[in-house]
Amino acid sequence: MTNMTSHASREISSADVLAPIYKASGDPLRLEILRVLRRDTFGVLELSHLFDMRQSGMSHHLKVMHKAGLLEPQREGNAIFYRRPPNLENNKLADQAIRQIFSMVDRIPLPEHLEQRIQAIRTQRAEQSRAFFARHAEKFREQQELIAAFDLYAGPVAELIRQRAAQQSWQAALEIGPGEGAFLPVLSALCPHVVGLDNSRDMLAKATRTCIAEKLNNVDLIEGVTDTLLARGDAFDLVVANMVLHHVPSPADMLLDAAALINTGGCLVISDLCSHDQVWATENCGDLWLGFEPEELTTWAVEAGLTPGESLFIGLRNGFQVQVREFWKASGTN
Repeated sequence: MTNMTSHASREISSADVLAPIYKASGDPLRLEILRVLRRDTFGVLELSHLFDMRQSGMSHHLKVMHKAGLLEPQREGNAIFYRRPPNLENNKLADQAIRQIFSMVDRIPLPEHLEQRIQAIRTQRAEQSRAFFARHAEKFREQQELIAAFDLYAGPVAELIRQRAAQQSWQAALEIGPGEGAFLPVLSALCPHVVGLDNSRDMLAKATRTCIAEKLNNVDLIEGVTDTLLARGDAFDLVVANMVLHHVPSPADMLLDAAALINTGGCLVISDLCSHDQVWATENCGDLWLGFEPEELTTWAVEAGLTPGESLFIGLRNGFQVQVREFWKASGTN
C-alpha cells in the first residue's frame, strides 16, 4: 500500500510540474511570441507593436509565460526585456518540456509581416547605436574606457589568437566593429588578408587613419554589416568581435552571421561584457545591452553550429567583468 501511494504521489508531482507549462503555452499568440523570441530579446512595447495589441494585454501574456518558466525578464537600463531562458537543464522534467516546446515552435516559419516588423526594430536599434558613435567619434576611446581600457581585454584576446595562429594556417581574418582600428595591427601581422567591417562611417575614417599610420597594407575597411559580407560571398578563417555585441541590435543573429562567414575549421573570438546592472552605460557609452551571461553566448553559438573552446574572464576595478570566448566551426557544419 505504501509503495502504491508513493508511486501515485510521484505521478501527481510530475503532472503538477508539466500542467502549468503546457497550459501557458496552449495559446496561438503565446506560441508566436515564443517563436519571435528565438534569437531576439524584446521589450513589452516592442512586442505590443509586433502583435498589434495593447500593452496591458501583452503584459498579461508575458506574466503567465514567465510564471510557467517559458520566458524570463531581463533588465536593460530602465526597461524590462523578455527572452527565452538560456539555462535549461537536461535532467529536469520542466526544462525538458520547455525545450521540447521551443523545438516544435521553432519549426513554424514567421509570417512576412512579423519579419518586417522585427527588421524595423533592429534597424531602429542599429540607427540608435550608429547615431551615438557619430556624435562621439572624436571621444571614442574616452567613452569606451569608462567601462574597460582597451589593453585590458585586447591583450588577452591577442595572446589567445597568437597561440591559435601558431597551430593554424589562417589566410583571411575579419574584425567586426574595429572602432579606431587599434586591434587591426594584431590581425594584420597574423593573416595575409584582413577585413574591418563597421556600420559607422565616422569610425571607419578613424580606422583608416590607423591603417595608414601603421602601414597596414593588407587591410580592407568596409562600411556595412555582416549581411553585406554574406551577400558578397566572403569567407574567413578567423572572425573577431571585441566589445561589439552589446552595441548590436540582435547579438544572437550576429553570431549566426559570423558562423556563416567562417570557413570550416575556422574560429570566432569574442570579448564582451558579462551581465551587469550599471544603467549609466546605455546613455554614456551607447550600449544597447547590459552585457551577457556566458550561457547566453554559448547557447547562441551552439545554435549557430559552433563549438565552444577556451573561456577567459577578466575582472575590472570599476565593477565590470569581461569575458573572452572562443568558438570553432567544426567540419561538416554548414
